[in-house]
Amino acid sequence: MIGLNAYLGDPLLMQITKRFPQGIRTELEQSGRFVLSGDAQDLARLANTETPKLRTHDRQGRRIDVVDYHPAYHALMRRSVGQGLHSSIWEDGKPEAGLRHQSRAARFYLAAQLECGHLCPLTMTSASLAALMAAPNLYREWSPLILPRKYDSSNRSPAKKTGLTLGMGMTEKQGGTDVHTNTTRAEPAGSGFYRITGHKWFMSAPMSDAFLVLAQAREGLSCFLVPRILPDGSSNGFRFQRLKDKLGNRSNASSEVEFDNALGQMVGNPGDGVKTIIDMVTLTRLDCAIASSGLMRAGLAEAVHHARHRIAFESPLIDKPLMLRVLADMSLDVAGATALALRLARAFDNAAKDRGEAAFARVMTPVVKYWVAKIAPAMLYEAMECLGGNGYIEEGNLARFYREAPVNAIWEGSGNVMALDVLRVLKRGPQLFDDVLNWIGAQLGRGGQGTVEVLRAAMRVAENDEGAARILTEQLALAAAGAELRHLQSEDIADAFIETRLGGQWRTTYGMLDARHNAKNIVNSLYPPAN
Repeated sequence: MIGLNAYLGDPLLMQITKRFPQGIRTELEQSGRFVLSGDAQDLARLANTETPKLRTHDRQGRRIDVVDYHPAYHALMRRSVGQGLHSSIWEDGKPEAGLRHQSRAARFYLAAQLECGHLCPLTMTSASLAALMAAPNLYREWSPLILPRKYDSSNRSPAKKTGLTLGMGMTEKQGGTDVHTNTTRAEPAGSGFYRITGHKWFMSAPMSDAFLVLAQAREGLSCFLVPRILPDGSSNGFRFQRLKDKLGNRSNASSEVEFDNALGQMVGNPGDGVKTIIDMVTLTRLDCAIASSGLMRAGLAEAVHHARHRIAFESPLIDKPLMLRVLADMSLDVAGATALALRLARAFDNAAKDRGEAAFARVMTPVVKYWVAKIAPAMLYEAMECLGGNGYIEEGNLARFYREAPVNAIWEGSGNVMALDVLRVLKRGPQLFDDVLNWIGAQLGRGGQGTVEVLRAAMRVAENDEGAARILTEQLALAAAGAELRHLQSEDIADAFIETRLGGQWRTTYGMLDARHNAKNIVNSLYPPAN
């Protein structure tokens, strides 16, 4: 596939972005060309085979706590920062005004098809700015250093750098998602500063310039901005214990860290740590869905390309009815996931001026994150199987995609956490679901009323049975994905998705399309043959 264009070869993405200004679409075309260039593919490979290395001490035995990355990682970071993936939704006066989340999502989707590990610090930086807005003084101080589209990997104090990235330190070994059990302490140090002492079990992208950290203050769990290096160039009490040996996401370092009297400033009100980070978490969940959609798109594109060019038993593999229907069935999930993730980005853009869009953003963020991230591993495995043994070896991309896929379902809330969040919204703001269901029903048309009634029944069950939360969450996701495909006027795709995903039949593997759906047209319309 090297030499093709990931944007121009994606009719669904082009349909979604067709109303974007020409400048944005030109940028997407350039990104699509880069993603499938030989040089970019080599960068992605090297960043994941030449993994980060922790150096706790220098040769004189002095503590330095530095993580070294391969130049390929820095090259990927430089390009993605240059595209504003870390900051563009916060910029003023840019051509994507009114489309900030959508245009960034499209760029992020393409970048995820190349390499996902380096996107982690960019997601955290972009999302952290939402939390910093709870402390206007800190936002005014730090945002001018974060917003520039300049990547600076030097190990210096923030004020001496041309661009910054932010990370997060939330979870601890005894609590995980239950951050209220955190034991890291924050003691007043005067002049608005606190001394942070404790341990974080997962702190991703440890070479970020500052971190949002949850710690127990006297008033309760609070959020703090903690720089890694102090203005005089000395370490701010960060003691990295080790880097995690992860299944995937290998280009991105994740660390365990001890804070030894690290200086930090409070973000938001004392005791409101969780409330302060909610907007940040919402943005990271959107990115989880977008990245998973991009991964699936890239993996299935490899499988379709292989099937078109692999001769098996005297004819192309894609001409075999079983293989064609498997590819078409997978194509429907990828199309639904892509449409739904970018639909959520549209809701983020429009939430401030449209009540229905605000309701969609609140209800559907955990729904979209749940479903899109959760189907990615199974779909990428099936894509791998289409290539057989060649898909299983590390020289190809699919093994890396497959190892990468589970992290988005785990990070920023596992499946049960997402389903419980859906229940929380249902109990606190059931009227929000009315707006979402009205939109779903309107898009699905005459046949949509039955789907809406099923969803309302699932809501009633979930209100009284917490164990049914996943059923409601998945049904909402499938209905909204079908509705958005209908909204995009992808009629054949929408019809096949709705009938097979909302029709009630039990499905455990791909390839369940019957002859009523034109499998060849589905594949060719979503993955057009290269000229």
